Parts: sequence; C-alpha cells; structure tokens
Amino acid sequence: MPADTTADATPPFASPAPEFFVTPGYGPNLLRELRYSQAVRVGDRVDISGQGGWDDAFAFPESLEDEIVRAFDNVARTLAEAGADWRDVIAVDSFHVPTAADSIGVEHNRVMVEQFRARMGERAPIWTQLGVSALGAPGMRVEIRVTALVRREE
Repeated sequence: MPADTTADATPPFASPAPEFFVTPGYGPNLLRELRYSQAVRVGDRVDISGQGGWDDAFAFPESLEDEIVRAFDNVARTLAEAGADWRDVIAVDSFHVPTAADSIGVEHNRVMVEQFRARMGERAPIWTQLGVSALGAPGMRVEIRVTALVRREE
C-alpha cells in the first residue's frame, strides 16, 4: 500500500533553500562585473568564494603580509554576511602565487599560521594549500576560500 502523500508533506531529506550573500564594499561590483556572490548558506553550512587581500576599491597592498591579513579580514566580512565567523570555520583552501622555487614560500606559511592562531586560537580546521601561477586579478598573490558550520549554543 502506498504511503500517504498529502500536499503539505515535507520530504524526509529536504535541504533548506540556498541563500546567497554579497559582501558590502567590493561585493556589489564583483556581482555586477563577474556575476558571482561571495557566500552561500544552506542550513548551518556556509561556503564562501575565494577572498583576496583587496580593499573596497579592489587595490592590493604592497606587502605580502598585509595582503594575506586583508584576505583574512575579507573572509571575516564575508562570513559575517552569512551569519558565521572564523570560530565556525571547518575547512580552508588557500591559493598562493609562490615566492620560492620549491614551495609557496616561508612568508606565506608564517602569516597564514599567525592568522589561524589569531582568529581561531588552537582550534585547527582542515587546510589545503595550493601554489598557482596566477590568480583572478593582476598582482594578486593569495586567495582564501572557507567552509563554515554554524553551531551556536543557545
């Protein structure tokens, strides 16, 4: 005998609808020019697009360290739009234009780890680092993409 299939029945494994977010400042320009959002939230999960170390005018700082710190700041801004923060991050993918012949370079690693500790304490997400020959904008040296799982204790 078939199960009762009333019109208001909810499928047992239905996912919430995705909500897309645009980071204030630089986000509206990226949405208009490149046609993408910076974050999507489905239920408690937040995924963000790669965030670089740009400012709202899409300019990059001279120093690599400042660029990485600003990329972390932009990740924080983007997460906040979707109701998350660095404490919720469970996975990080970082893309680097290398400064060494055989690795991404010591400075990349040093600053990344300093920022992880400053923003997440001793909690360590999973992390994949990739060296690439170029990123999406001229002069860009780092891009950071994260996944967060928002679990707040009431």
